Amino acid sequence: MKDKRVLYVSSEVMPYLPETEISSTSFFAPKAVKDNKGEIRIFMPRYGVINERRHQLHEVIRLSGMNLVVNDMDMPLVIKVASIPQERMQVYFIENEEYFNRKGTYADEEEKLFEDNDERAIFFAKGVIETIKKLNWAPDIIHVHGWLASLLPLYIKEFYKNEPLFENSKIVTSVYNTSFEGTLNKEMIDKLRFDEMADDKINGLEVPNYDNLMRVAMENSDGVVLGSEEISEELKNFVEDLDVPVLNYVNSEELSAAYIDFYEGKIL
Repeated sequence: MKDKRVLYVSSEVMPYLPETEISSTSFFAPKAVKDNKGEIRIFMPRYGVINERRHQLHEVIRLSGMNLVVNDMDMPLVIKVASIPQERMQVYFIENEEYFNRKGTYADEEEKLFEDNDERAIFFAKGVIETIKKLNWAPDIIHVHGWLASLLPLYIKEFYKNEPLFENSKIVTSVYNTSFEGTLNKEMIDKLRFDEMADDKINGLEVPNYDNLMRVAMENSDGVVLGSEEISEELKNFVEDLDVPVLNYVNSEELSAAYIDFYEGKIL
């Protein structure tokens, strides 16, 4: 992986959120690339539950200050950064007061999904891409983790398809057993149409449930990783029919070597 650039876009990263399959993989996978002399960037949302003082987050003024349009609304983007102790790995945080500064990550105290999770996902995808453009950092691989990050492959392949920075980027999506009950906002597909997404690319999101979000992400990816040992039969069958490289589930002890082999042997 020497000098290769890998962008990690995740809904959860350890140690900023509790340990889960997503948050731990989003820590150990970039560490493996860094340990193999690759370059990494890690992005996640700056949820209100993240303690800025404890984790020493600070705003990056030169990257902040732009507005992103979500469904005809101008939403300000703030970028913060922190370093994971002892690993010398920087994490960039996508922040917006209205979308992310709340006590829950995806749901309220009664475990009801936030009504605007669809807009939060759109904002997160656009925020990451616009920040990478400002950094002028062309990734060789973009690896997506978690359903809140699942719109990024679609936006790279459609909304930003003429952006030369991503011309040679390969997208990998990890699929986890972390679904949610019900659907996101039923108006999500109209908000994607506002960004001039072609109907044939987003028809699967007429019903914006977990499986359909992951299907659209995988349809716009160049490789898939099974991040959980068990995933739904529907998604398992969908993965089997894809004409892209697939890395089957590996345990935490084998993760680093398996990911490096997959990147070098199947994706790059």
